[in-house]
Amino acid sequence: MADQRSELDVEIAKEELGANVVQYENTGPITEAEKALRWKQDKRIVPLSAGIYFLCYLDRSNIGNAKIMNATTGDDLMTQTGMTNFQYTIALMIFLVAYGLLEVPSNILLKKLRPSRWIAFLMFSWGALTMGLGGVHSYASVTVVRFLLGVFEAGLFPGLVYYLTFWYKTEERSIRVAFILASATLAGAFGGAIAYGIGHMNQAGGLSAWRWLFILEGIPSCLSAFFVWFLLPDYPESAEWLTIQERDLAVQRLAIEGSKGHHKAMTWADAKETLVDWRLWGHYVVYFGISTPFSSLSLFTPSITAGLGYQNLQAQLMTVPPYAVAYVVSILTSWSADHFNARGLHSAAMATVGAIGFLASAVLPADAYASRYGCLIVAASGAFACIPPLLGWLSSNIFTTASVGLAIALNIGLGGAPGQIVGVWIYKADEAKAGYPTGHWTNAALLFMVAVGCVMLRVYYARRNRKILNASNGEEVRLFKY
Repeated sequence: MADQRSELDVEIAKEELGANVVQYENTGPITEAEKALRWKQDKRIVPLSAGIYFLCYLDRSNIGNAKIMNATTGDDLMTQTGMTNFQYTIALMIFLVAYGLLEVPSNILLKKLRPSRWIAFLMFSWGALTMGLGGVHSYASVTVVRFLLGVFEAGLFPGLVYYLTFWYKTEERSIRVAFILASATLAGAFGGAIAYGIGHMNQAGGLSAWRWLFILEGIPSCLSAFFVWFLLPDYPESAEWLTIQERDLAVQRLAIEGSKGHHKAMTWADAKETLVDWRLWGHYVVYFGISTPFSSLSLFTPSITAGLGYQNLQAQLMTVPPYAVAYVVSILTSWSADHFNARGLHSAAMATVGAIGFLASAVLPADAYASRYGCLIVAASGAFACIPPLLGWLSSNIFTTASVGLAIALNIGLGGAPGQIVGVWIYKADEAKAGYPTGHWTNAALLFMVAVGCVMLRVYYARRNRKILNASNGEEVRLFKY
């Protein structure tokens, strides 16, 4: 039975990838022409993609800043809309419900409509809705606008991860996903600083500062959408800013392992094959585990810092260091994971670091403010840093254009969205004085689960690779990445 499975793996690899030239490792050093091409792509794609996600994350998470902004004077979101803490949590959750439902359709539309057009449309839409949050006056209106915001933000992150597979080799993706995802940590850092500044605009023009926060942070997304429409390149095959030789090289270097702009859209056979591949469900479970800490930190860091003895605008400012440190750690971890072909083990290590940070926060006395603030920095660094290698690992081990788009969307939709929904419930307002133990214990447990899951997947892929090699009869075959 094992021999039959090994032979099947080899035959599938040949059939999907077109044959005897399927490779696992690079056959030699990268050429100067390829280095120059990759750098040219990076300058055009990575900063633009990171900037788009920066604005997306800023518009998604600023509700956490609005919740506590000028609370002591009664000029905060909660007081002026009459929301209870339970209703606030529902408003957060409804965003994630829409987020989970729309990710798969969005990735399908990205391929059908071209990345530049679809992403620009999403960007303008969520920017307008963010500005609309500046005009809400009730729990119902907050909830409706947050749901619509989830509809239009749903497609961005899985879309960007999918988009990178059209331009970069498997060993080049994690670091670039890291630069994009790490822009979320920058958004968290800048979001706190921006909220601190806007907090001083309270009652300017007759508007509370939290309303100005939504309005001023939504405008850049709307304006930037027009630049994305014209500047974001779609596929290497159609990139007019590349020379003919560069386009040929871009296509040739991804002939085996990249998604293709000219490939057909997903068929039912593609979907069925992806849905019944159980190893991918292992990735989804792991991503569920990391999504809860990601979500809870995104939405509740201002509240957590407020619970550490910081108040009002100072609490906004103290959200900056955890995100700033997490940015640096995420970039370094992702570079190392790609360089050593060890994405699973790097994710496991950083998940363990994050778990220890949350665990320490849970067991320390509630009034040990300095120590618990240090633990928050450790926890945020570990939790954020293990995500880019996980996404790079998943996309590296799927071998068709349609399947890559579906699997990434399922990973973030089926794994990520439910995990993020859990994240909105675990930091309970009535536990603020106790130091939010439920949130910290839950995140610690899930990150330990992530670490174990990554190690198990790493062992599984190693066994599959050995079987493929034993059945290959000396032919070159594509092996799974680690």
